[in-house]
Amino acid sequence: MTDPDRAFLATLHPYDRLPSAVLDEMLAEVRFQDVAAGSEIYAAGAPLPGLYVIQRGTVDVRDPGGTQISRLEAGNSFGERGLLRDGMAVTTARADTDCRLMLIPTALFARLRDRHEAVRRFFDRSGPPERRGSDLATVRVADLMVPDPATCTGETPVIEAARTMRDRRISCLCVTEGPRLTGIVTVRDLSGRVLAEGRTHDTPVAEVMTPDPRTLPPSAIGSDVLHLMMEHGLGHLPIVSGGELAGIVTQTDLTRFQALSSAGIVEEVAWAGSADDLPAITARIPQLLLHLVAAGHRHEIVTRLITDIADVVTRRLLSLAEAEFGPPPVRYVWLACGSQGRQEQTGVSDQDNCMMIEDGASAEDLAYFEPFAAFVSRGLDACGYVFCPGDMMATNPRWRQPVSVWREYFRGWIANPGKEAQMLASVMFDLRAIGGDTDLFDGVQADVLEMAAANSIFTAHMATNALTHATPLGLLRGFATIRSGEHRNTIDMKMNGVVPVVDLARMYALQKRLTPVNTRARLEAAIAAQAVSRSGGRALLDGYDLIAQTRLEHQAGRVKRGLPPDNYLPPAELSDFERSHLRDAFVVVKTMQSALMSGRGVLG
Repeated sequence: MTDPDRAFLATLHPYDRLPSAVLDEMLAEVRFQDVAAGSEIYAAGAPLPGLYVIQRGTVDVRDPGGTQISRLEAGNSFGERGLLRDGMAVTTARADTDCRLMLIPTALFARLRDRHEAVRRFFDRSGPPERRGSDLATVRVADLMVPDPATCTGETPVIEAARTMRDRRISCLCVTEGPRLTGIVTVRDLSGRVLAEGRTHDTPVAEVMTPDPRTLPPSAIGSDVLHLMMEHGLGHLPIVSGGELAGIVTQTDLTRFQALSSAGIVEEVAWAGSADDLPAITARIPQLLLHLVAAGHRHEIVTRLITDIADVVTRRLLSLAEAEFGPPPVRYVWLACGSQGRQEQTGVSDQDNCMMIEDGASAEDLAYFEPFAAFVSRGLDACGYVFCPGDMMATNPRWRQPVSVWREYFRGWIANPGKEAQMLASVMFDLRAIGGDTDLFDGVQADVLEMAAANSIFTAHMATNALTHATPLGLLRGFATIRSGEHRNTIDMKMNGVVPVVDLARMYALQKRLTPVNTRARLEAAIAAQAVSRSGGRALLDGYDLIAQTRLEHQAGRVKRGLPPDNYLPPAELSDFERSHLRDAFVVVKTMQSALMSGRGVLG
């Protein structure tokens, strides 16, 4: 094992949490494999020799039906599904590019999981969505229930109760006296105890309701609900906290939760018959976000799973476009930038994309891609990935050009780093190939990084540009919130939260010619490459994790309340403890921004 191999392992989570002696044990047992592009690493149903970690290159992982589950990059692990299921692979993995893989043998992986909480927690929380996302034993009732359920009093006539249920399209009403639950009345009660027994329409609900129904507290878990329903034949379970009605869980809620997973959505998208079928599928993404956060997944897992859906939606639209307009006359690659490019999409994302077309394309060839790009972009907009307000889309002819033109774009931005050039370069340095002939993009990123890093004037301008997004720190240990308008007294957790870290990570990548695009992967690579000190880099990574997780939890909270997710967090929603830690995270980011401004890079 070479020193670079050890450095890679020592800075990769969760192994960075292991004692030095344990790392030495790993180093003695791990094996390395160089795999050529296009080669199969393992097939579904085959025995797995252990856990794979990507040191270099990209790997395509597909389910047994051939549907792409994910496209993994340096620092990602794969194969743990099989290790958790009796050692047989449940997916197929193939090298998308030339790869160098680290193989942690099964016995070693098992020892690490059994003996070290950091490893166990990481793989428990980042496991496959079909295992985690649908596991009722991991979700609290507070995250599963419908809050503020519809209610009536015991004196309410049954006809009014029936009309309320019809109008609100619900199957029960909770009966209350003030905040206290006294009973529950369901559609079944109205059928069996009113109509079947010939009662009059003005019969009080109290005469037909189930009095003092069984309940659970919000602190219970989903399996408690399921077991109670199965034991007593219940279809509705009120949730009570401190003697007061807090919410309700129905069999429909349980079914919806268990059916919802990113893999299920991906499969439906991949088999959609037309672009018109896609919006109804992607409309489930906010609920998926809520369930993933409620199940305890880390932010980088949630955003990766949500981005995977966007990638599959894009590829399905590309396929439908080729069916609509005929085979493309020349090769092309569709690329995403922004949050999709970085694999960091949340519950609210616009589309940022472009196309690179094979050199030598004629004017007629280029004309083919105009309606083609419009078809894909309109489809993305209909699916909730709204049109980019800055027109950074492949529908704009400027961003739909041959590869050689793109290379000239980058040369011009680097040679003349004005304001627009800095902005465009910032966006385009986050490019990731999504569909088409992805090998057209091979070499472009490496060449551009080389050009950028070699131009000190350009990197200086980019460093200044990276500092334009300030952290929301106010005086006297408070937050600087938005002062007016629709989002008054909130923090923009995107522009003033995660974006400052995204900008820092991009700068480190430029300075050290680092190829990862994902922000967290860039920070880890920057630590390994000594673009920042280990202590400074780890502090920034921890700060980023807290900021990004807080942003996701805010979005999930809005979805839970029936609101669309957004990025505007009222600090008043946080506890004193949460506010203190979030402010500490912003202090770390500001410190690293100051270090970049001074040119020190926090190397000490």
